[in-house]
Amino acid sequence: MEKHEIIICILLSILTTNFIRILPMTLIKGRIRNTFLRSFLYYVPYVTLAVMTFPAIVETTLSPVSGAIALVVGIIAAWCGLGLFPVACICCAIAYLADLFL
Repeated sequence: MEKHEIIICILLSILTTNFIRILPMTLIKGRIRNTFLRSFLYYVPYVTLAVMTFPAIVETTLSPVSGAIALVVGIIAAWCGLGLFPVACICCAIAYLADLFL
C-alpha cells in the first residue's frame, strides 16, 4: 500500500468512528424516555465487550479446552464476588496450568 492510500484509510476510519458518535448527539436533543431504548443503550457496551472477549479467551490458549476451563472458573470466581483483578489472575493461572497438563 502506498502512503497516500494509508492516509485515506486512516481518514475514512476517523470519519466513520466520529460519525457514529456524533450522529446520535445531533439527532437526539432531549432525554430519552423510552425505557426499552434506554435499557438497550445501557447494555450495548457490555454486550460489545463480551462479544470481543469471550472468543479471545478460548482462542488465545494453546488448546480451546484450557481456555474454556479458565472461562468457567472465572465466571464462578466472579459469581462468588471476587473483583476484576483476582478473577483475571485466577483465569491466567488456570489457563496456564491447564495448558501444562492437557
